[in-house]
Formats: sequence, structure tokens, C-alpha cells
Amino acid sequence: MYVHVPFCASRCGYCDFNTYTPGELGTGADPESYLAALDIELRLAARRMDRDGVLRPAETVFVGGGTPSMLGADGLTRLLDGVRNHIGLGPGAEITTESNPESTSPEFFDRLRTAGFTRISLGMQSVAGNVLAVLERRHTPGRPIAAAREARAAGFEHVNLDMIYGTPTETDDDMRATLDAVLSAEVDHVSAYSLIVEDGTAMARKVNKGLLPAPDEDVLADRYQLIDHTLRGAGFDWYEVSNWARPGGECRHNIGYWRDGDWWGAGPGAHSHLGGVRFFNVKHPRTYAAACARGELPVKDSEQLSDADRHTEKLMLGLRLRDGVAEADLRPGSERVIAGYVDSGLLRWIDRGPGPRSLALTDSGRLLADGIIADILVAED
Repeated sequence: MYVHVPFCASRCGYCDFNTYTPGELGTGADPESYLAALDIELRLAARRMDRDGVLRPAETVFVGGGTPSMLGADGLTRLLDGVRNHIGLGPGAEITTESNPESTSPEFFDRLRTAGFTRISLGMQSVAGNVLAVLERRHTPGRPIAAAREARAAGFEHVNLDMIYGTPTETDDDMRATLDAVLSAEVDHVSAYSLIVEDGTAMARKVNKGLLPAPDEDVLADRYQLIDHTLRGAGFDWYEVSNWARPGGECRHNIGYWRDGDWWGAGPGAHSHLGGVRFFNVKHPRTYAAACARGELPVKDSEQLSDADRHTEKLMLGLRLRDGVAEADLRPGSERVIAGYVDSGLLRWIDRGPGPRSLALTDSGRLLADGIIADILVAED
């Protein structure tokens, strides 16, 4: 299960997610109406999945946003109770919520742990004040580290810190300071994403006007290598191109996405994938709540994925994982391209003994993952 919480106190300059600040919501949309509508969607979703013979307890739940912690511990507990009551939770289910460090506290984490949450993901981005200012992040530089320690003290074994690298004005020293802070927090998972300037964002407008330089590809590569070297030297290992974990700290929910699993996405704008069908909800919280109030699933549109679509996604997502993709999942025609990348040290074959071998990116190949994957797909018959 993925549950989308569409509320933010303010909009960060680089963000193009389906989120709304209080001033953007207008009337008829607020956390209370959202939670009421969400409970209806979960009930209708369970009914639909039961009718189609695919209803089963959730193995993972991920609450994302937006800023889920704006619902407070009471709201998040109510949200999780809805999943538990309508969908069910499997034994040992992994239950994650994203949180903005500024809207958390030791009591908040204690109550989430009691409610059944098992993972916390905190938006950190950087500890450099100048970088946070360019990103238009509101939290203070040291708060994410304090929040991570509070979550650990509350009994959360699995805590993630999200970083963004390559922001204009960021220096190597800024990056090193952020990594030092991450390691001091004693978390077991780190996500690090290169800054992407998305069309329609405040940052894109600044770049287009020449007020900010665009991210530099060479700088992004250098930053990535610094992050990888530092984290691996401290006991982390990469398991997906942008994610590192200590042993046992991998995020099962996200691995489900990368392995082409099934999930139901609840909430405004949430996307779902079940049995080769992708569908997504209406975006605005007010429209979403109105549909649910009518007893209708708030689905805006759907798409039946073809075999070619599913193959493309399996390759695009699977090759980003450390374990790569099985040789049987590759199609004829790409042998020469793959051999060239193997010879140049960007791809490697993993031999698992009696089982089938897998194709995976090397450390150098991770820097060029998107291009390598595109070349393989073009070369296939």
C-alpha cells in the first residue's frame, strides 16, 4: 500500500509533487476531510480487490507526501488503522512514514511506534544553510539529525535520511559536512538524489531567467562518487542506484516497486499497479473527497500495460538494483551492446552457481545507468 498525504506547510522551490499549502487548498479541503475520504477509499479498494480476487493483507505500507507528519501522530494512527481495518496487515509488515523534521518530536515518534509504524524517513537534503536556502527548505540544518536520534530512541530500528546533491552553491565541503552529519545520526538507510530542475517549479523559473545556474553533470558525478565512497566506507552498501543501507536496512516497500510488484495507491493523485494495470487518482484533495463521498473510487484514468511495456519497466527498474536482472529477462538483439558495456567495465555478469546469471551495473556503470538501459532497450529486437 502507498498512501499519499497531499499537505505541506510551504512549497519547496524544486518540488513538483502533488502537494498543497494551506493557501492553495481553498475551501472544502483539509486534513479532516482528507482522512474521512481516505477511509472511504480504503473500504472501496478492499471491496474492489476482493471482487477481483486479489485482496490480501499488505506486506508493506508507505505513507508519503507532501508532509505526512503534518497529520500529527493522531492522524497517522487513524490512517494506519484504516489500512489495518480494511486491507489488513501481513505478519511482519513494514510500515513507513515520511516526516518533516520540523513537525516531529520525541512524543510523536513514541506514539507512531505504539501505533505500529516500523520505519521513519526524514527529509534532510543538506546541513548547509546556503543549500537549504536555495532549495527553499524551512527546517534548520541540525534538526534532521536530532529527529533521527529521537526516532532511534523511540525504538525505530530503521531510520532513513534523504539527501539531495548538486544544488547550485553547494561545495565539496558542504557535501562532506552533510555526510558527516548523516553518519553521526547512526541511521541504517540513506537515500541520495541528484537535483533535477523540474519544469514549472520556482527553481526552473530562476534557472530559465539566469538567476541560478543549472546543475552541472560533472559535479553531480563527483558528488555521487563522494557519497558512495563515504557511505560504503562506513558500513553501508548500495542496493539501488540512489539508495544505501546497512545489512537488513533495505526498504522492502521500494524494492517492491523496482521488482514490478503490485500495490494500491490511496489518496489524491496516488498511482497504483495491479496485475499489469496502472491507474491513478484525481489530484486535488477537494475533488478526491467529493468522489469518495459519492461512494466512488476516485480513479481518474487507467492503462493496461502491454507485454512490451512491462518488459521495458522490468529492465529500467531492475537494472538499477545491485542484483540486476536475470539473463532470461533480456531479449534477443541486445547481446552486442551488452558485450560492449561488459568489455568497457560498465556492466557485469553475476554468476550465482547453479542458478541463472544476472546482468548488473558496475560501480562506474551506475553513473551512466539511464543511458546504458536506453541503449539495451533500443538494441533489442
